[in-house]
Amino acid sequence: MCAARVRSNWQVGDVRDAGGGLFALALATFVAITTELVPVGLLPLISADLSVSEGVAGLLVTAYAFMVAALALPLTSATRRLPRKTVLLAALAIYTLSNVIVALAPTFALVATARALGGASHAVFFSVSIGYASRLVRPHLAGRALALVTLGASAGFVLGVPLSTSLGTAVGWRTAFLVLAGACALAGVLTALLLPSVPGGGAPPDDAARGARRTALASVTTANALAYLGHYTVYTYVSVLLLAAGLATAALGPALLLIGALGLIGAWYAAARLDVRPRQTTIVTLAVVAGGILALGLAFPGTVGTLAAAAVWSIGFGAVAAVFQTAAIRTRGASPDLVGALVNSTANIGIGGGAALGALVLDGAGLAAVPYTGAALVVAALVVVLVARRAFPATQNLG
Repeated sequence: MCAARVRSNWQVGDVRDAGGGLFALALATFVAITTELVPVGLLPLISADLSVSEGVAGLLVTAYAFMVAALALPLTSATRRLPRKTVLLAALAIYTLSNVIVALAPTFALVATARALGGASHAVFFSVSIGYASRLVRPHLAGRALALVTLGASAGFVLGVPLSTSLGTAVGWRTAFLVLAGACALAGVLTALLLPSVPGGGAPPDDAARGARRTALASVTTANALAYLGHYTVYTYVSVLLLAAGLATAALGPALLLIGALGLIGAWYAAARLDVRPRQTTIVTLAVVAGGILALGLAFPGTVGTLAAAAVWSIGFGAVAAVFQTAAIRTRGASPDLVGALVNSTANIGIGGGAALGALVLDGAGLAAVPYTGAALVVAALVVVLVARRAFPATQNLG
């Protein structure tokens, strides 16, 4: 009873006060990201078992992401009167159901349908969780809070995708999805216990600066879409790239685990710097991502060079979610939940578009051209950041 009273009367404080809630959100984010990206490491197995090409199997990521892009704003608006914690728990339950159906589905069509169901859940989950995390702490600590929550996303890369790849390689891709369903259910239970309830966020002030704030938000979400588009043009097919570079199938999971672990360096960098030097942090992050992907293209198909470049790329990408989420929240161009929906939607336009674009390049110009395409798009995101100084200020603007 006492614990329930504490959760219902939650007061915004510092990061330490919000530790339990931030951990719950990070854990839920981990299973959400793993659910979205688990096909990446299993594409060769899924395509072989369901008798479709790797490009078609890659559409499992595309369909999922496009569901998020299309539904983030309408579903967030439709659920705005519901308790935020209830919405998050419902999303985790749907993730669980989606993964169970995928594991049992006999056809590619049913697998794709179940993935679309997961995408609808994802549309709400990340839209709400971004605003939720920012409400657990005082405004000047939002960057650190969001960076800590996005450690769950980094863990999805570090542990979720590589471990599910290793498990799928060892005992079958369907078993990997069943294990993930169990992890989603466990995350739901822990979130119910640890995450405090918080009130919904209101609209930003209706003043003379409203137009400038909305323009800044548009700049942030545009750069966000471009960064994700470039990254996922390449990352969706990273297992194909690594195998073509000479990596043994049995080594694919461990390699993704090691490369993904380096993303925690980027996440740590974001947590340490976003509340101090937000613009510098964003520029450095995108420069490292673009440089790593370009280096991968130059090194391919050499095994060692390809792995080293992928490691650099992963370090940079570990900070991407936090820098754009924080920049978007701080524009105050909309309510926190609608900002979360816009960030979620544009990120998934990039994810789905990247998977589709990568498939086109793969089937057209060939595998070697995929990294160059991705690098060019991340550079375009960097250009937006450099031009839009108001959207990406050198220091915090909390007024």
